[in-house]
Amino acid sequence: MDSNVIYFIGTILINFLQIYSILLIARILLSWFQGASWAYGIISFLSPITDPYLNIFRSIIPPLGGMDFSPILAFILLSFIQQLLAQAVASMNYTALM
Repeated sequence: MDSNVIYFIGTILINFLQIYSILLIARILLSWFQGASWAYGIISFLSPITDPYLNIFRSIIPPLGGMDFSPILAFILLSFIQQLLAQAVASMNYTALM
């Protein structure tokens, strides 16, 4: 594959992961307002998108004292993947310029 195509795909993946991180933050913050009628529509939209990913970590870390700490692990892994991908794309772009 051409390095420009790989760079383009990598950039799209990085942007997707950033948007997904924002959706996760919104979903987690809105979970504090589950009883509010205004939040129900947003939560019902975000849940099918974010819950499959969060459920992976919920099976590893069960809620402790009514607090769900699994999103912390989910964010750590997501940011780690973003950083790896960003470094790979940056190094490809650097080598393509030489």
